[in-house]
Amino acid sequence: MDGRRRNPYELTDESPVYVISIAAQLSGLHPQTLRQYDRLGLVSPDRTAGRGRRYSARDIELLRTVQQLSQDEGINLAGIKRIIELENQVAALQQRVVELSAAVDGAAVAMQQREAQVHASYRRDLVPYQDVQQTSALVVWRPKRPKD
Repeated sequence: MDGRRRNPYELTDESPVYVISIAAQLSGLHPQTLRQYDRLGLVSPDRTAGRGRRYSARDIELLRTVQQLSQDEGINLAGIKRIIELENQVAALQQRVVELSAAVDGAAVAMQQREAQVHASYRRDLVPYQDVQQTSALVVWRPKRPKD
């Protein structure tokens, strides 16, 4: 997460707070339909110690989506389950891309800093080498002969 501790009493979209009767009312479905969706693995609410279902706001939104896909789009429950799995996979992959992009950005910054350190370490008393212009002249060396 972001490194801060969360307040354990803070409610989020993931907080399991709704019993099945309230979740059914909020989603517009019958409680038995919610139980069936749970058995099929379409929407899996958290459980209490006594095994009672507790739905979160995200679960209720998912219930509405399942109902819309089933009623309005005519998709069967097996197809809806596959759609949900694929959407979850896409979301996980998108999160991984964000993480990897951040890692690449961090590595690029570190590389630039290291490059700057290397350039700063150059000796400044050296004179750059100037290439002498090449000619096609041939020079013959002849040793001097001693005089007799």
